[in-house]
Amino acid sequence: MEKEQMIVAVYGSRHQEKNAGKLLEMFSMLRRQGMRVLVEERLGNHLHELGIAFGDGLEIVKEFPREAMTLVSIGGDGTFLRASRWAGGSEVGIIGLNTGHLGFLASYALDEVGELVEIICRRCGVVEPRLALRLEGHEEKTEGWPYALNEIAVSKSVTASMLNVRTYVDGEFLADYRADGLVISTPTGSTAYNLSVGGPILEPTLRSVILSPNAPHSLTMRPLVISADSRIDLEVYSRVGECHLALDGRTFDMACRDTRLMSSEGEAERRGEAGIASDLRISAAPFSVNVLRRPDSNYARLLRNKLLWGRR
Repeated sequence: MEKEQMIVAVYGSRHQEKNAGKLLEMFSMLRRQGMRVLVEERLGNHLHELGIAFGDGLEIVKEFPREAMTLVSIGGDGTFLRASRWAGGSEVGIIGLNTGHLGFLASYALDEVGELVEIICRRCGVVEPRLALRLEGHEEKTEGWPYALNEIAVSKSVTASMLNVRTYVDGEFLADYRADGLVISTPTGSTAYNLSVGGPILEPTLRSVILSPNAPHSLTMRPLVISADSRIDLEVYSRVGECHLALDGRTFDMACRDTRLMSSEGEAERRGEAGIASDLRISAAPFSVNVLRRPDSNYARLLRNKLLWGRR
């Protein structure tokens, strides 16, 4: 009986004009190790236009192959987020090859494709399970994928009017966040949008969630870290009746409530779980995103190299 080939899936950004040679080298190495390489359709068509020939174990596919042992993300952090979405909650190990800018989620650079191939074939990388968030409410706006690896955020529209985000945790009233928006972040996303609005950096494998207001209109509104087992309910109010909802940078328009119809904070506290009229409910996703990192992965080193941590 013929031995079944191991499958490596590949997803990437379509800006690889300068990198086609290195990518072909990586594909060839994988093929020599007996791997079947399946490239996502849009990237595959782009690489075909750049002169890479497909066939004989190097193929173009539209859907993510559920039997894949590893998913290679080629690009920057945004590409990695889209790759995790393409994987569709399969919990496959995702390893990043950085051809973008910061590449915080990527473990390897273009000149390290040999090491990357060795990690895949020897299966000796470090698997880091990462928390993802699930959004309930407005699922129809999320293009069939109501999950986020980095963050879910609500923010004001282009007008100058702030939002008032009434927030409940596990059915208990927490606060009215009067701000330009509220960022609900995972530890993975703590170095992304959360960091830019003044939130803390968390070690990425922790099971915690950060609530960080964006430009709060009160000195008492500060970032808060809670358990990932918590359920967050949001009622979103604005004077202009609309705001923006974003999941990992995918942004949608959202109708919200009229601020003039808000009840008092005292009434919100007395209301109890049965009285919550949630616009958005956020909780932990029912799956993890498994980030595959190099064997010598070191978070302190990553902070120093990527964020210049502690540099003067």
